[in-house]
Amino acid sequence: MTMSAQSAAADDAGADWSQYPAGVRVILENTKPLTQPLADRFPLLLLPAHDCVVQDERLQERIVVDLHKRGVAAFATWQPGKNERDKALADGLRLARIQQKLGLKVCVNANACMYSFNNGDPSTAYVDADGKPFFDKSIPNKIGSPFRLDHRYAAMREQVEFFARGYREAGVPLDFVYGDWEIDGPLEVNHAWDAAKRCTVTREHIPDIDTKFKAFQKAVREKRGDMTKQCYTDPLLSRYPEALVGNYAVYPHNGYRYWYDYFEYPVDHHPHVRHQNAMYREWFDEFPLTGYTFAMPVVYPWSRIYDWYTWADTDYRWFHNMLRIASNAGEHTRQGFSGMPVIAFIHWHTIFQDTQARDTQRFIQFSEEAYRELVWHVTLRGVDALFLWCMSSEYAKEVELLHGAWSQTLRFADFLTYGEPVLFDVPDEPGPVVSAVRWNGQLLVRRTDFGIGHDGPVDIQVAGKTYRVPKTAGKCKIIELNRPHQFRLLDQAN
Repeated sequence: MTMSAQSAAADDAGADWSQYPAGVRVILENTKPLTQPLADRFPLLLLPAHDCVVQDERLQERIVVDLHKRGVAAFATWQPGKNERDKALADGLRLARIQQKLGLKVCVNANACMYSFNNGDPSTAYVDADGKPFFDKSIPNKIGSPFRLDHRYAAMREQVEFFARGYREAGVPLDFVYGDWEIDGPLEVNHAWDAAKRCTVTREHIPDIDTKFKAFQKAVREKRGDMTKQCYTDPLLSRYPEALVGNYAVYPHNGYRYWYDYFEYPVDHHPHVRHQNAMYREWFDEFPLTGYTFAMPVVYPWSRIYDWYTWADTDYRWFHNMLRIASNAGEHTRQGFSGMPVIAFIHWHTIFQDTQARDTQRFIQFSEEAYRELVWHVTLRGVDALFLWCMSSEYAKEVELLHGAWSQTLRFADFLTYGEPVLFDVPDEPGPVVSAVRWNGQLLVRRTDFGIGHDGPVDIQVAGKTYRVPKTAGKCKIIELNRPHQFRLLDQAN
């Protein structure tokens, strides 16, 4: 679909959105049409855009077009339940045909299709020395032995096959499929190791399970990768080999995970390194085993982050951790999987974990200004697209903030699409943070400062040469690679 920035930015005055689903309305009411073309950039992925499906085909097309004017993708949701799947397929195909007609990406939420291998049946449980089944009480849901799930493969695969087959038979494309498969299947977190050591079946598969956590972690993640590939990616990619298929929190990395999910907590037996109060866990690289075709890091302000670090500049506590996660994925995806997109989940409101009180006096919220800067920096470090997750009560503010920052990056679409990120280090103390992309004989650079006393220029090294970056408060600059002392300061809004 070709749509000029000028026409897309037409005034919304008089537009009638009264028949639109609530999720679509909140997007349209809190964003503006793009003033820069989307070009070859991936659209913005927003959780409320999952609430976009209507039965009326003309109305559906209007919704898709209005979202596209803002650079936002429309989503179909696959529901595999016997009483839901036929309608979900029909809804998805109707939306896909419209997207196909308009030349837009066909995007799908396949999360429900991945639940649940661990369905609570005793046949999926751990088995103790007396032959009695039991589940790991340290993880939500009924998680049992990784090696008692093979009989679940056929049913789980069919949940994906049904939709993949239906789309292929209908002759519609399938461009982007994601899942949020996390609290199911083999897991090594919390006290899973303790539970597994009590299981006779699991012990047979991991002879040194008593003394080697890494052996347990490796076996668990290898099994998880096998389940993913056989039941999720293979059914999709066998029919749509060019599709982008991925899942929450699975991405190439440097061997460490710098965050904990909401249901996880630190345990001493999990090998880790410390940074101030943070415990960064060693993490097995399951990504190559899954068959995924895009990486999906999780860039969230988990409440634990605030107490992990002691810096007076509290914005840097959030910024440091979130940029570290994005940089880890951006750098190592490019090293090991050249050309593969990185699509990051992102969020602004503090996500409170465990029993932590929602104490806004103690947890100082990540500032809007610093969050906008984070969007710039993750984009300059190899994150190709952003996916907003948030609670429905947060939709309006989250959409406004993210869309406002993301839409500004489109000014540099060519740099971001065709260029090469060159800086991935994250300073261990508050100070200047610089990110840069190299393309067409130039560097696109952004510098953001934290703490105090950092007014002077910063030197960066790119391909063996030194380039000086002055303080540029909320602006990008372009440096000519063959003339490092000449640059253009680009006056754009945050």
